[in-house]
Amino acid sequence: MILNLPRFLETRRPQWLELEAMLNRLERDITCSLDLQELRRFHNLYTQTCSDLSQLSVFSSEIELRQHLESLIARCYGEIHETRRHQTRFSFVEWFLRTFPRTFRRQAPCFLLSCAMMLTGACLGAVSLRLLPNAKEIIMPFPHLLVSPSDRVAHEEKNLKDPMQGSQAGFSAMLMTHNTRVSILTFASGLTYGVGTLILLFYNGVILGAVCMDYIGDGQSRFLIAWLLPHGSVEIPAILIAGQAGLILAGALVGWGDNTPIRHRLRRIGSDVITLLGGLTLLLIWAGLIESFLSQYHEPYLPYSMKIIFGLTQLMLLLAYLSLCGRDLKKTKVSRRNS
Repeated sequence: MILNLPRFLETRRPQWLELEAMLNRLERDITCSLDLQELRRFHNLYTQTCSDLSQLSVFSSEIELRQHLESLIARCYGEIHETRRHQTRFSFVEWFLRTFPRTFRRQAPCFLLSCAMMLTGACLGAVSLRLLPNAKEIIMPFPHLLVSPSDRVAHEEKNLKDPMQGSQAGFSAMLMTHNTRVSILTFASGLTYGVGTLILLFYNGVILGAVCMDYIGDGQSRFLIAWLLPHGSVEIPAILIAGQAGLILAGALVGWGDNTPIRHRLRRIGSDVITLLGGLTLLLIWAGLIESFLSQYHEPYLPYSMKIIFGLTQLMLLLAYLSLCGRDLKKTKVSRRNS
């Protein structure tokens, strides 16, 4: 059959324009969805355009038109066979109340391993300082930790001036930067198949255990708890979560019996790692503020009992948030009834 090209173009062009308009609408708004009638119309226009392109293939002079129709068909194919999840605008509240705590619980084994490694280091640090007091200069990373705990406490409690002298903002920024650097290094060391992450967790545990033994052995337990608990109840979990993310990365690199290509394994854990890093960043920001505006103030500025109560309350709230937020209460009730 001989095709009347001018009449064919006059008849089909409105349908091509209609199809292009629908594609533009779908591509412009990722939340746009078509109802059943619109889907049927879209499919009919798509199949008809494919047929039109086939009929135009005999006309060598209509190169630009054929390229235009090929582009429309390719765009239609991309929309029809779209495999990405439905995308919505990012909601910080949804992420904070559901996504982060759910991700944390889903990857709980890595967090427990992170805790075990730091606790092992803390025990070794405490025993080492107890048996070898001269090892203090080797273990302690900061000069102010090398002085006698009793001398430091006496100096802090006799100092009637503001210990921060209005420099809280700068000190807070410095702490955030330092803690973030430590956390990023702990996470990034997962690229060493987890060896570097485990070593850093162990090393930080050694320091923590040695500091605790130093102050407890000198009879300054109350000062120690009031000093470390307000910010440590958030800062230490943040570093442990950094270790958790590093171990997740290491697990994807190692594979552990998973024969899928490494790029697929990394893609699979990508969203969880990013979520954990975002959560620990918020924790470190809060810990930096607390350490600057609360932890560094001692008696007579702030009673130790008030600081301890604050730290314990903060720790319990953090534990409740990580263990309870984002749970599906309906599923929990059903599982309890079935059991």
